[in-house]
Amino acid sequence: MKKTVIGLFLLLATGSLFGQNPHIEILTSDTKTSLRGLSVVNENIIWVSGSNGTVGKSANGGKNWKWVVVKGFENKEFRDIEGFDGNSAIIMSSGKEPAYILKTTDGGDSWRVVYENKTPGMFLDAMDFASSLYGMVIGDPINGKVFIARTTDGGNTWKPDQQPPATDSGEAFFAASGTNLRLFANKHFFMVSGGTRSRLISSTGVQDIPFIEGKETTGANSIDIFDDGIPKAPGQRMVIVGGDFNNFSSSEKNCIYTTNGGKTWKVPETPPHGYRSCVEYLSKKDIIACGINGVDYSDDAGRNWQWISKEGFHVCRIARIGPAIFLAGENGKVAKVYW
Repeated sequence: MKKTVIGLFLLLATGSLFGQNPHIEILTSDTKTSLRGLSVVNENIIWVSGSNGTVGKSANGGKNWKWVVVKGFENKEFRDIEGFDGNSAIIMSSGKEPAYILKTTDGGDSWRVVYENKTPGMFLDAMDFASSLYGMVIGDPINGKVFIARTTDGGNTWKPDQQPPATDSGEAFFAASGTNLRLFANKHFFMVSGGTRSRLISSTGVQDIPFIEGKETTGANSIDIFDDGIPKAPGQRMVIVGGDFNNFSSSEKNCIYTTNGGKTWKVPETPPHGYRSCVEYLSKKDIIACGINGVDYSDDAGRNWQWISKEGFHVCRIARIGPAIFLAGENGKVAKVYW
């Protein structure tokens, strides 16, 4: 669901949020799971998901965690999660078919399958919700077209699109952080692809972007859109990150941003310091990105990036309600960003 930025604007106006250099504090680690799914409901309720069928939840801002392995799905990778509150959440499995989407309404104690797809080659990559009812999931191309399914009832049922966008040969999506898809309530969506082609695919068309491409390991991994409150024209400010995860220290064509809806794209003067799997707007000017070799932060809308931590993470998310910012990665590692 879309981030609530009112609280951020109030804090920024008073200068009480980003007055100092940010730093990372590890909250928990040493759990045998690679975390790529992260959903921050508010400053207290955090959901994470990852490998070995693992889901974690905190109800007190990361101080304590409840970890569960979903019965019957011990070998699945839950690479994206959407938490609605402390009781309800949706998880998406990535990997060899069948593809699954599951839902809990009792805080993670039990899960039920709400979608299953046994199509050969089915591989789900990302999920996003524009509201508590309306959501979308995307997957690698099937028969040359993006797999898209939508829900209008909070994830209880899913319906595949009948005419999804076409893709080029060698073009696919990365299940890296669940953030290569962003969905809006007016049915606008933006997604970024990678591989031999890296492009921006949206509800209004497909666009080439000046991004690294050419290998199975290259391309865009994450996109974020600054929600400026214009309901009919989202996406004026966008930022895209990625790179080559087999060459994670390279900054070659790993970040671009736009302030005019993609009419023109800009390359940072100082880019993020390597491959980045996730990016998140914190405000109109403040952006955070993370990857295998650390975390970068920009306070000038993406023009220059500072390497604020060399701790590796897969995903970073700001709370839907409030300014809390969390990260998650390998070995069950969860951290919080402090100013």
